[in-house]
Amino acid sequence: MIDSGADDPFLEHRRLLFSAAYRLLGSVADAEDILQDAWLKWAAVDRTTVTHPKAYLVRTVTNLALNKLTSAQARREAYVGPWLPEPLLTEPDAADVAELADSVSLAMLVVLETLSPLERAVFVLREVFDYSNAEIAQALDKSEAAVRQTAHRAKAHVAARQPRFDTDQGRRREVTERFLAACATGDAARVMELLAPEVTAWSDGGGVVRAARRPLYGPDHVARWAIGVLAKPEMADVVAEFAWVNGQQGLLFSRDGVPIGALSLELRDGRVHELRTQLNPGKLSGLSGPAPWERLAQGGA
Repeated sequence: MIDSGADDPFLEHRRLLFSAAYRLLGSVADAEDILQDAWLKWAAVDRTTVTHPKAYLVRTVTNLALNKLTSAQARREAYVGPWLPEPLLTEPDAADVAELADSVSLAMLVVLETLSPLERAVFVLREVFDYSNAEIAQALDKSEAAVRQTAHRAKAHVAARQPRFDTDQGRRREVTERFLAACATGDAARVMELLAPEVTAWSDGGGVVRAARRPLYGPDHVARWAIGVLAKPEMADVVAEFAWVNGQQGLLFSRDGVPIGALSLELRDGRVHELRTQLNPGKLSGLSGPAPWERLAQGGA
């Protein structure tokens, strides 16, 4: 819990700081931890020595996140089943807000996982938050030349792997509704009609709840898996509702008002190319309660 005045620079920029940490880590819980650590550093610093509070805070959060990312990558190598980023409830106009732009999509966060920690930090600061090479060099204690080279390499890497999907949210919702209805009735033919030939599905249970331990490929495998999950008798008391998850229309599953999972579909030419389902109970904190950056300030501002 952060206790500070309403005009404190940390509270003023906490949404930006969380957004940067979340994109660097792909984890709501880890991003919240980073902001708590950054607050402790901010509370202890002599404010008269800080000329530009926003730059100081971004630098602090970025470097803390880089340290955590290195250890997080080691943990993910031993993770049970596919590792997916933690989903985050966003706002309907997220694509129009710099801190919650398209780069927060689960598909993009997965691509960012393929970068080195330094490349990821440079890419996020440069391409998402529009920091100059000079500002990034100062934040990361690197030369401008080194930052420029890293930025070029990271941008090329992301461009080569960045998915190109349909952006029409109305179409996404329509296809998701049809997909859910077909799965619930066990109609495999209708499900397969909605899936692209190269469709892939990932589900993250973290070894805590039942989920596919490997990615599933092809309409037949994906359809049988989806029906097997959504048509189970124990799903009878589960409520599925549309929600804005990571800047896109997705499905939020809950039981007795408590989130138990989230589903994101990616479409190309109106057909489902990728499905990502987050089921790990320890990775659902971003789906309920106040926004994470607001939770940090409760009891303070």
